[in-house]
Order: sequence, then C-alpha cells, then structure tokens
Amino acid sequence: MKKFLLLACLIVLFSGVNFTADAQCAMCGSTVNSASNEGSKEASGLNTGILYMLAIPYLAVMGIGYLWYKKYRKKNIIMEVEDKNISLN
Repeated sequence: MKKFLLLACLIVLFSGVNFTADAQCAMCGSTVNSASNEGSKEASGLNTGILYMLAIPYLAVMGIGYLWYKKYRKKNIIMEVEDKNISLN
C-alpha cells in the first residue's frame, strides 16, 4: 500500500510539471509558427494537448498492470494435508 501511495504522489507531482514538446506534424508546425509570430498562445496549448494525448495510453497500461498485479499475486495460503501413503500402481 505504501508503494501505491508513493506512486500516486509521484504521478500527481509530475502531472503538474510543464514540459515543452517540439515534435509536431507539418500542418501543426506551420500553424504554430504563424500563430506565435502574431503573439498568440496557440503553440503552448497545442503542445499541452499533444502531451496529454501521449500520457493517456501510458496511464491506461499502468492501470491495467496494477490490476493484473493485484489479481495474480501470490497469496500466503497454509494447507494442512494428512500424511498418507499413496500407491500409484
């Protein structure tokens, strides 16, 4: 549970960090260049949208992995079985 809380805190902490992305398609790049020359803030909004679109698949995979881990992890089960000689012939 402590690891999950640590991971959740790190996700919340890093989700507030603003990263810049310079990878865009040709049409988006020309729109951003013309808009930034005019003083518009479309460029930062476009970069933020790209980062959100990249983050969603990673978060989905992390969620599925966490659920898989919780479902299939080993449980400590103690079974008491009587000692009997078993003949396989």
